[in-house]
Amino acid sequence: MNILLDSHTLIWWFDGDSLLSRPAKLVMQNPRNTILVSAATAWELAIKVNLGKLNLLPLIIDFGKQVAEEGFIEQPITFEHATRAGLLPMHHHDPFDRLIVAQAQLLNVPILSADKLFDAYDVRRIW
Repeated sequence: MNILLDSHTLIWWFDGDSLLSRPAKLVMQNPRNTILVSAATAWELAIKVNLGKLNLLPLIIDFGKQVAEEGFIEQPITFEHATRAGLLPMHHHDPFDRLIVAQAQLLNVPILSADKLFDAYDVRRIW
């Protein structure tokens, strides 16, 4: 199964955080699953590091390398993703999360996230 990660899910994975649900851990550990990480996640985390909201500079500096070392796959942002994200209802006010929703819809993949606001969209959320 292909699955798209929400930003907090990726952070919690790298931190070994107990906030990851058991189903989330099982999905991420299953070698048969393809774990997709949106370019929007890199962008969002870099902005938050730059603003001092997150202390993740080592992760951001080598983001692509660290994601690849986990066996995760980069999901680029296309014009189609950006347009769909811009046209989505404003159930979620975070533009990065709306972009992840748009990607999940267009790729027809679930999102691995604790964020219940995703449930307002036509996407499958696993947590």
